[in-house]
Amino acid sequence: MNGIINGVDVDKLAEIIRVMETDPSKASVKFQAETKWIRCAYSKTKIRNFILEGDEPVSYLGSNRVPNPVETIFAALGSCLAIGFAYNAAARGINLDALDISLEGDLDLRGFLGISDKVRPGYQNMKITFKVKSDASRERLEELFNHVQRTSPVLDIIRNAEPVAIVLDDGR
Repeated sequence: MNGIINGVDVDKLAEIIRVMETDPSKASVKFQAETKWIRCAYSKTKIRNFILEGDEPVSYLGSNRVPNPVETIFAALGSCLAIGFAYNAAARGINLDALDISLEGDLDLRGFLGISDKVRPGYQNMKITFKVKSDASRERLEELFNHVQRTSPVLDIIRNAEPVAIVLDDGR
């Protein structure tokens, strides 16, 4: 019995892993979201029973009421890395005193606005910095850090984008 480490029930985590190792079909999940455009740059996305909003800063014709989609990517990525770090630290018996992740990226809006086909519409540069406080050795933290990068679903989505089927349904 391992108990709770970093707020993670290590015994339940180990059981989930055992179930998926025994029956890989239990590891397949589908996530869904529905987005509704409201007005101008403002939209609402429903995920399960949650609503996420998207907007743009006033300088880009939005109302600045909530983060824009490329900022929300950072929220998804930071959260995924934090979860992966905390869960994997717990599984290894590593106690975390603090974990802060800062994310930044450069975006050239000429790609988004269709001004230049030579400029990608997405981030050209991203930097992620982990600040960790733990009594674990630097070597153990680096191994954990590398493992989390290899196993983060959101980081993988960003680094290794798969083809996306996009369908236009104009109601006709």
